[in-house]
Amino acid sequence: MEAPRIAAGELNYPGIGCTEPAAGGRVPTDVGNGAVPEGFEHLGAQEWIGDGEAAYRRAVQGLLTWELHRRAGLRVRAETGVVVAGARVVNGFGVGPFRIPAPCEVVWVRGPVPGGGPQWAGFGYGTLPGHPVRGEESFVISLDARDRVMITVTAVAAPANWFYEAGGAVTAWARRRVTSRYLRSARELAAG
Repeated sequence: MEAPRIAAGELNYPGIGCTEPAAGGRVPTDVGNGAVPEGFEHLGAQEWIGDGEAAYRRAVQGLLTWELHRRAGLRVRAETGVVVAGARVVNGFGVGPFRIPAPCEVVWVRGPVPGGGPQWAGFGYGTLPGHPVRGEESFVISLDARDRVMITVTAVAAPANWFYEAGGAVTAWARRRVTSRYLRSARELAAG
């Protein structure tokens, strides 16, 4: 008998995989390489987080073990300790009784490869029923030819229902705040 999933339902948006960088193994140079589904907003942030292969590997390790999310202040409940395609995670946004569950499923993942740059690793996850938005978000750590380590966070999103659409300004503020926390967490991970 199969163990019950920590979140029910199926991915609830079009364009599954749209945040995955283009094939070919190149280091991503912008904040989104996939087609944005009609009616969805494209959001992205990219920031330098350190230098060198050691910083890259530390940041990737933290990303692929959910540590980036924990350090960003989210309550993380995942089916697996390591990010793998198909795993489900419920991130808790907010404080105490005002915590909103955000269930997702990992739709793609790419691990690091031996050797130096340029290379990248990361994953993307999509929303499940109960998440305040519908869409996909990805987290990519890259090491370029000059040994610079970058994080790129890409989101393709639309409000899940009228309630979250009506709270557009609050939702946008919360998204910016969480993204800034992801960037700060990535810097901490890269620094060790």
